[in-house]
Amino acid sequence: MWGFGTLELAILFGGVCFAVLVTLRRGLAFGMAAVVVVLVVVVPMRFRDRYGRHVWQAVLGRVAWRLGRARGQGLYVSGPLARVGYGTCRLPGLAAGIEALDALDGLGRPFALLWHRATDEATVVIETAADGAALLDDSEVDDRVATWGTWLAGLSYVAGLVGASVTVEAAPGTGARLRREVQSHLVPDAPAFALEVMAGIVDSYPTGSASISCRVALTWSMAGRLGRRARGIEEMAVDIGHQLPHLTRSLAGTGAGPGRPMGVGELAAAIRVAYEPGTHAWVEDGGDLDHTVAWHDCGPRHQQEHRGHLVHDGACSITWEMGQAPRGLVLSSVLAPVLRPHPKLARKRVTLLYRPHDPATSAAVVERDFRNVAFTKTNEKGLGAATRLALEQARATADEEARGAGLTRFAMLVTATVGDESQLEEAAGLVEELGLSARMALRRCWGTQGASFSAALPLGIVLASHLAVPEFVRELA
Repeated sequence: MWGFGTLELAILFGGVCFAVLVTLRRGLAFGMAAVVVVLVVVVPMRFRDRYGRHVWQAVLGRVAWRLGRARGQGLYVSGPLARVGYGTCRLPGLAAGIEALDALDGLGRPFALLWHRATDEATVVIETAADGAALLDDSEVDDRVATWGTWLAGLSYVAGLVGASVTVEAAPGTGARLRREVQSHLVPDAPAFALEVMAGIVDSYPTGSASISCRVALTWSMAGRLGRRARGIEEMAVDIGHQLPHLTRSLAGTGAGPGRPMGVGELAAAIRVAYEPGTHAWVEDGGDLDHTVAWHDCGPRHQQEHRGHLVHDGACSITWEMGQAPRGLVLSSVLAPVLRPHPKLARKRVTLLYRPHDPATSAAVVERDFRNVAFTKTNEKGLGAATRLALEQARATADEEARGAGLTRFAMLVTATVGDESQLEEAAGLVEELGLSARMALRRCWGTQGASFSAALPLGIVLASHLAVPEFVRELA
């Protein structure tokens, strides 16, 4: 009503009732003062920017940033001479409490089980070999998109699963993996010409090439559900290990290729390179990633958070969030401009965050949205194009949910990493142009660069679990 949300209307009507009671007890002057206070609190919530944030959210966010900076919360220093982590380089910020444990899945494959101590959640990361849509028929692309939608819908039926993320990272290719692959297939009695050709390929092919990795992180809650007791980390390891073979096998039809769970050392090496890109070649040349980097040493030695960017171990990064989803007709190639490697952006990370609703909640949410749009239509004097389109979308969503489709909340984070601060503004302009090419608005994460950088890593961090304000209150605003 009047452009206000449920929370604003509750404050407004509650304040009016309070003002009436004050008037009866203390007089009209005190009642009018109470009304003025309520209006000062509520009216700024009526005005929102293009991303849906009202005035108080912007003001309180800036105040919180200044207070945190004054307390020194934006600076992180680790290592032998620091006060953190007994001389190690542990992860900072939201990832500080994550522990990595070794476990085995149902097929006997080792995998890293990440234990989020702060939120009582457990995460497993799956490495995929996505081959893209090149040289594929439209029918094959459609089948893969449909299979991906089915896979996402199936996550809502996985007991205890609270979040999923897909991280696609593009970085300069070093050629180390190609060299190891070729050398492992060479035989001593091979013809000299064949050996010379393969050596030329190993030397020339990686020049100017890009290395693209795709990782899927799945996060389960350890809290008790439906009257059951909370599960320990050992129980989670057994339960997740039984589910992993099916989850990795079902990914193959989506175009992700054969998925396999990542080990502790392999995941630690990937995180170390994200914080210190200069170690990329060293990590790739190490060969045995399970013993190259330890989990307690995969974090940065130094990290300084500024309001609009993050400085970490000889590199600088900027993270954006998806302010508005792509508008109009959305095709399978809509994110191609953002995902593909860019010649002027050495390292770029795109992370899609998913939080599936369970089937019961999906039905309630769809029904609520349809009622809200129908109420707007009934009370609107002239049925505008936006209202008509919203009504059609709400009806279509309700029909699809009734036929068994899942309902999933999604967001996206984009991180660009450069060598020094002088390259930041050029990188910012390039990334925002890529967002426009994908018909969506990317919003810079002002004041939350450290948390956003951590959330964009394949660590399975569910941001909703770290909110100071309860999620149901935020949804009412």
